[in-house]
Order: sequence, then structure tokens, then C-alpha cells
Amino acid sequence: MNGADDLRKWFPLPPAAAYMSLMDIDEITENFALLDDWEDRYRYLIELGRLMPPFPETARVDANKVQGCASQVWLSTTVEPGPEPRLTFIGDSDAHIVKGLIAVLIAFYSGQAARTILQTDAIELFDRFGLREHLTPQRSNGLRSMIERVRADARAALATV
Repeated sequence: MNGADDLRKWFPLPPAAAYMSLMDIDEITENFALLDDWEDRYRYLIELGRLMPPFPETARVDANKVQGCASQVWLSTTVEPGPEPRLTFIGDSDAHIVKGLIAVLIAFYSGQAARTILQTDAIELFDRFGLREHLTPQRSNGLRSMIERVRADARAALATV
């Protein structure tokens, strides 16, 4: 397999504007299962990041910056209030692979109830994909920081109930 064009032949992806509402974690999981080579998985991960909607410049503020990442990472959270608050995430990074990791995290967590977020293990998901073992220690630390940020936002949303 050579490059993202080959991946698109295998996994036709929707336009960027519709991506986050159409691509779900089950579909991403199925696609990763079909890729045997870790380099193909990296290419697919990068493609997922490229398909994310543009991150608004107004959201590139310190409050949205994820601490503990070697690259620049922003996550913005919207909370739908109620007895069981739901969180929606948007994100961005200046690093292609990290942006793909964000895309997977958003597909995994966005739209979920805060309690569900706190009860699910995203690290296990990345282990199933066979990606985490190929991440550099810096990227692994950054991934843990992004997950902890999502979980902190879920805890904060529950604290207001």
C-alpha cells in the first residue's frame, strides 16, 4: 500500500465538514482491524486527522491548550447541561499523527455522557488498534494528557449537577 490515496480506495471517507458526525468509533475500529501493517495504521491515523473540521482560531486560547504534550494541542469542550451532562469535543494539533489521535479520541468520547466518559478506557482502545506500542514515549505521554483532559472536563461537568 502506498500513501493516503491507497487508504482512501480501501476506506472511502466522507468530506471533512461531515466527518465528525458520520465517522464513528466502530467504523474506525473496523478499518484499523483491516490494516495489518503499523505504517498503514499510521497513514490511516494521519488521514483521520486531515479530515477533521477546521479548528476555530478563536478557540486557540490557553484554556483549551492541553498541558503535557510535546506538540501544540488544543481541545475545546461543550457541555450539554442536564441531570446527565453530555460533552462534545473539537480539537487540533500542529503534528499530523497527534491530530489523528485527537480525531480518534473525539470519535470515541464526543457526544457521550460524562459518566460514560469516566467509565471508558481510551488507552485500551489504542492498544486494540496496535498503535500505542508504536508511539514514541513523548506521544504516549501526550495521549495520556489528552485523555486526562477529557476526563477532567467530564468530572467538572458532573460537579455542576
